[in-house]
Amino acid sequence: MTAFVLGAAQTDFAENATKMGKTLKGLMHEATQAALDDARLSPGDIDAVHVANFGAALYDEQAHLGAYAMHALGDGRPRPATRHEAACASGSVAVLAAMADVMSGRCDTALVVGVEHMRRQGGFIAQDRLRGAGDRHGDLAEARFPWAAVFDEVAGLYEERHGLDRAHLVALAESNFQNAKRNPLAQTRSWTLGAKSFTDDDENNPIVAGRLRRHDCSQVTDGAAAVIVTSARGRHRVRDDSARAVSVITGAGHRTGGMRLSDNIGPSGGVLVPHVRAAVAAALAEAGVPDAWGLDLIETHDCFTPSFYLAIDHFGLCAPGKAGPVVESGALFAGGRLPMNPSGGLMGLGHPVGATGVRMVSDLHRQVTGRAGDIQVPGARRAGLLNIGGALATAVGMVVEAAPRE
Repeated sequence: MTAFVLGAAQTDFAENATKMGKTLKGLMHEATQAALDDARLSPGDIDAVHVANFGAALYDEQAHLGAYAMHALGDGRPRPATRHEAACASGSVAVLAAMADVMSGRCDTALVVGVEHMRRQGGFIAQDRLRGAGDRHGDLAEARFPWAAVFDEVAGLYEERHGLDRAHLVALAESNFQNAKRNPLAQTRSWTLGAKSFTDDDENNPIVAGRLRRHDCSQVTDGAAAVIVTSARGRHRVRDDSARAVSVITGAGHRTGGMRLSDNIGPSGGVLVPHVRAAVAAALAEAGVPDAWGLDLIETHDCFTPSFYLAIDHFGLCAPGKAGPVVESGALFAGGRLPMNPSGGLMGLGHPVGATGVRMVSDLHRQVTGRAGDIQVPGARRAGLLNIGGALATAVGMVVEAAPRE
């Protein structure tokens, strides 16, 4: 059986929800209603709900978000609803659960909504809460900026094994922020970044941890994203299908390693994190894509520039540790052979943790149906994603394609 995407939406990631008087429940409602409108469905068409969230209990002191989803739908009808947590991969794991529902025949149409209200707390408090996505009482106990420290260590491993030119990390960062300028929902679209913003200038681009500086890092973001997933039977049940923009998830792979970064690092000579490569390879194989160069674009998990760099060889676009020449070729940038993160990625678009995987699926759906607006990759019909949670612990790969008209 197959899982189709009928509609998708995200909120404006530049908004500080607290300052605007928006609540966690309000963000969920906004994204849900926009996705229903996009799919031209009513709440009554939704059979089940999957909520993706990492930190509501930490940031909002609010749990049991499945019940909140009933308010987001607003039709007063009880239905199955479940909350999913896998750190920064919560969103993609929730999409996988919705796919399992519709592909098993348990239901026809499922809503997936990812949400995070992270800016309710100050920046340092938000960073501290994020320790729980890894081994909070172990290797993440001491670092002031724990996740920057983790991905600085990733960069250090690349440098030790293969060599690493910081210019390649800088190029990836610049690409993200430039792409975000074209995205009307990006958190950084109105930022002014000067000539020194991507240099080693300590005033304009201060050090955060080790070799990572401010513009090597993703943002603390409020926001929600939603997608509506359906079976072939559900697709035929809905109204006016002939005029509907529909995509199909043709491949998915999911692997989870250990909590600590050291649990997940493979032996020298192969890819740095074997189970991340395995998740991507499984998605490509299920979709019948011989290699990732057969995709038209990729949305990848660039929480920090080293995770963007890591994605290049873990998608199989080059030999292990040889991402530098691919970066230098320009193939991954706007107008290149395989644009990565045309949305701006986590760094430019924003990273509301629980919503990120859902947002990626939303973006791929819009790209392959030709409705991505100013960030559209011309002619895109097949796209891939990689969503990572924790210290490279959970990895989900997917392939999304334009569905043929029926």
